[in-house]
Amino acid sequence: MIKLLLFSLLSFITGASSPGTPQGADLVFVGDAMQHQAQLDRARELGGGKNFDYSGCFTYIAPTITEADYAVCNLEVPLGGGPDYTGYPCFSAPDSYAKALKDAGFDMFLTANNHCLDRRDKAARRTLTALDNLGVDHIGTYHDATDRAAKVPFIKTINGIKFGFLNYTYGTNGIEPKEGVEVSLIDKNKMAEEIKKTREAGAEIIVVAMHWGVEYVLLQNRNQEELADFLIDQGVDLIIGSHPHVIQPMKVVRNEKEDKDVLVVYSLGNFISNMKTADTTGGALVRVRVERDSTGTARFKKADYDTFYSAKPSGGRTNFTVIPSWMPEKIPAAQQGTWQIFNRGATRVFDAHNVGVPRRH
Repeated sequence: MIKLLLFSLLSFITGASSPGTPQGADLVFVGDAMQHQAQLDRARELGGGKNFDYSGCFTYIAPTITEADYAVCNLEVPLGGGPDYTGYPCFSAPDSYAKALKDAGFDMFLTANNHCLDRRDKAARRTLTALDNLGVDHIGTYHDATDRAAKVPFIKTINGIKFGFLNYTYGTNGIEPKEGVEVSLIDKNKMAEEIKKTREAGAEIIVVAMHWGVEYVLLQNRNQEELADFLIDQGVDLIIGSHPHVIQPMKVVRNEKEDKDVLVVYSLGNFISNMKTADTTGGALVRVRVERDSTGTARFKKADYDTFYSAKPSGGRTNFTVIPSWMPEKIPAAQQGTWQIFNRGATRVFDAHNVGVPRRH
């Protein structure tokens, strides 16, 4: 009764829905936003040789991104500032790429990944400044340890619900910071400390984005499962994975200790890239619904997924383009076979291993 009265007071103060009408927020997550050399070359060509034109890359997927209350992607490239932008193995992309992602509807950029130090400390810091200038949220890397201490926890109020976001990576391809840049690495003690700090700062829902797993493997490994169990024990609500460049299963897991469901997404695959093998030519997006229940407690409610294909240019002024699974007619004829192999493989994995996370379309 006391909790219901407190929720009624909170609703009056914040303008939240009454207990009979669940207050909720819809979030969307996608995987690795890459920029290989062919992508850079095509964007430069379309930009007339001086600028980089990414218009059209996200036209078909943007409505799905923008309809969410908050959308998150993994920015797996530093924004190096040029003029020598490069693809694999040491990435560096222009600011206009990040702007195109923002224009597509992404609100948060994850920066803790194995490529974040590809252009060393200078580009890692420049990436943070460029994202600040774009006015988007970002977590995972920081100017230095002091900056990390000041910016963690990161809490965002979305439709009246306080979300805490954290981002960690398994490593940085052996490149060590030389000038004090801080990268959030997977370290259980540090993660437990920051999760606790985030909860104490008022986060009702805690989202942890993990850059983990083995590249090109369609199922999670024991290490990922153990880390997921650890995060669940810490009280985390959503665990969203990236890095393998292929999809991996999604599961709703019960946290009996806290009497709540937790979403674990092992890998969303690539969002956009120039990777060639069928399993890497697409990815998944997961939609997540969080609702405040009649007692005033915010909880993960449900999730579903869809797949998409990262189409290569097909003549004219076409660019690399993210095409949703429900628009197969937009995929160039010459790439239909690859798309079908990708989608069949992803569907097979999800049908066999997903728990409580269905396909929407």
